[in-house]
Amino acid sequence: MEDLSSTDKLILLQHAISKYENENILMEKLKIVLQQKDIDRSIATLIATQQVRRIGPDVLQNNISHIGELPELPSHLKPIIDSL
Repeated sequence: MEDLSSTDKLILLQHAISKYENENILMEKLKIVLQQKDIDRSIATLIATQQVRRIGPDVLQNNISHIGELPELPSHLKPIIDSL
């Protein structure tokens, strides 16, 4: 697996959240491509910047009302999202 930039990780996570809102399922799927500390750090960053919001104890949701649309998925991340 190639090294992903922090921006790539955030974009990857946002698109993964749109696919799997349940945090437990999301974590299991992302462990294949990211380390746990990267997942935790990226989720914390996205929540702090209000790009993602926590709905209840274990549901994450992209904050479309705040950010508008999801960032465009770069071509090198598309196969990763498709494999989740």
